[in-house]
Amino acid sequence: MGAAEETMEQGNGTPHDELATEQYLTFIMDNEEYGVDILAVQEIRGWEEATPVPNTAPHLRGVINLRGTIVPIIDLRLRFNIEAIEYGEATVVVVLKIKTDKGHRTMGIIVDAISDVYDVPIEDVKNTGMGDNANVRFIKGLVTVKKRMVILLELEKLLTIDD
Repeated sequence: MGAAEETMEQGNGTPHDELATEQYLTFIMDNEEYGVDILAVQEIRGWEEATPVPNTAPHLRGVINLRGTIVPIIDLRLRFNIEAIEYGEATVVVVLKIKTDKGHRTMGIIVDAISDVYDVPIEDVKNTGMGDNANVRFIKGLVTVKKRMVILLELEKLLTIDD
């Protein structure tokens, strides 16, 4: 058996140096880049007014009807205690669907603008090292992509309305 055949047999046809990666949709908010697991992204929509819901947290901007599904809309700037801005043409709502202990949950997050989609090697994701800060619980980790720090969000914790 030749060296190439031996290598293929040992690795079952898969190169040994392939890294496990995850894809993230990234967006800009307050000149920082954030990422969410692309598998959770249901759709990206332009900003449209949401129907306000009385007695809810300030970051919950209201709800929209998305093809028969009521979708709560969260302003991530307010959720992260970042200064609010007027919504503009680049403002979008990223509709996310995740599986939680209580079943599937669909929510929209308002962000300043969409940035890119990145393949991120799982081993490159680093801990924030910031302890138990209130907003750190929403962060899965940090990764450097194209010399830029990207904050990867932990969606299950982020998409709970209760604080």
